Amino acid sequence: MHQLTLAEIARGLADKKFSSEELTKTLLARIAALDPKVNSFISLTEELALGQAKAADARRANGESGALLGAPIGHKDLFCTQGIRTSCGSKMLDNFKAPYDATVVAKLAEAGAVTLGKTNMDEFAMGSANESSYYGAVKNPWNAEHVPGGSSGGSAAAVAARFLPAATATDTGGSIRQPAAFTNLTGLKPTYGRVSRWGMIAYASSLDQGGPLARTAEDCAILLQGMVGFDAKDSTSIDEPVPDYSASLNTSLKGLRIGVPKEYFSAGLDPRIAELVHNSIKALEKLGAVIKEISLPNNQHAIPAYYVIAPAEASSNLSRFDGVRFGYRCEDPKDLTDLYKRSRGEGFGVEVQRRIMVGAYALSAGYYDAYYLKAQKIRRLVKNDFMAAFNEVDVIIGPTTPNPAWKLGAKNGDPVAAYLEDLYTITANLAGLPGLSMPAGFVDGLPVGVQLLAPYFQEGRLLNVAHQYQLNTDWHTRTPTGF
Repeated sequence: MHQLTLAEIARGLADKKFSSEELTKTLLARIAALDPKVNSFISLTEELALGQAKAADARRANGESGALLGAPIGHKDLFCTQGIRTSCGSKMLDNFKAPYDATVVAKLAEAGAVTLGKTNMDEFAMGSANESSYYGAVKNPWNAEHVPGGSSGGSAAAVAARFLPAATATDTGGSIRQPAAFTNLTGLKPTYGRVSRWGMIAYASSLDQGGPLARTAEDCAILLQGMVGFDAKDSTSIDEPVPDYSASLNTSLKGLRIGVPKEYFSAGLDPRIAELVHNSIKALEKLGAVIKEISLPNNQHAIPAYYVIAPAEASSNLSRFDGVRFGYRCEDPKDLTDLYKRSRGEGFGVEVQRRIMVGAYALSAGYYDAYYLKAQKIRRLVKNDFMAAFNEVDVIIGPTTPNPAWKLGAKNGDPVAAYLEDLYTITANLAGLPGLSMPAGFVDGLPVGVQLLAPYFQEGRLLNVAHQYQLNTDWHTRTPTGF
């Protein structure tokens, strides 16, 4: 049963081939046996899962239906889950049990999804490798010596290892799409404001967005359907009609205009990945798409702008973790200043401390205009580039990452090298656009992803393109050895 996709599970439950309780017990046993090799979970929620599975089976017995009713999933450990540890991968919140459910958690629970546990992640979602977690690095199921990507590496590794069919994740600068590329999954970052951020512990509030990780575009459509919608509790939530994402999956790609930015194929891109991207473009062209070269001239400025804006917002968001109200508190503080300093110094890891310091510096008097304000101006230029491009094309295609997954520890001494791996993903966050990564092949036995970008609220179009591509390729069906 562990090889079934979310769509196949929905059909199996509807046809009474197995129960949600049977499926849940099978997957929990599999996680207990194999996750020590991967370290994809921070907390397992067996009691909650079995209770939800029994309730889902009862609802089906009473005539209810739904694609998520009885389907097992996991939540990235920054979605607040009532009564369950929500750690954000940090010592700072190791003892924090959320007093409420995040909107995403509540919506999926209402739809009948079964929560198997909380997945590992880079501390406070800061990282591109899932090596900064207080609970240890996550291993890539395709090669345990390599990273699974971050910050949603736990969710990605759990799905890739067939511990569950799909999981929630978040994307601030590529943290859904990059792990999807590194683990042979489909991952979608929705339009900013499409998924509620209420109860999702913030890293950078103007960039963070929740979304699904799964093996196929069809599964992403199912999970996304349960996550989206206006939320009055989130001031950044957008009240926009929600389409049926599964209904448009089989739309023909004939005449679809796909743009290929010339800036994406620079010297920094592994030529083997470039070849796989071009192969994907040819495959879409065979399906009737029209390919056109475009330009995104400000793409080169995106990384420096992002790594000013994101740390600046992080320094503000993380100021609440002070050892006073909740979370980690140092022992025997001498006074209030000592309490603040030692609680934060001991509770936060190196990468989080680095970003807080960079952000506080960028926002400080005398530097705000030179760094933060200038970065926001670049952000507008990046958005303008996309708006101009989408006057000419319907979708933009390119690599998700410039390189395949690197070895664990390979970039620990050079954080800038890790930041550069976000080259192709962060522009979607700066502009607030939806983006998707889908499997497109392998380099040295490691998965490679191709990224699709679309105009605001066109998640359905991205899922449609990816689904049609997956009907004509089999990359997404490959399973890592041993899983």
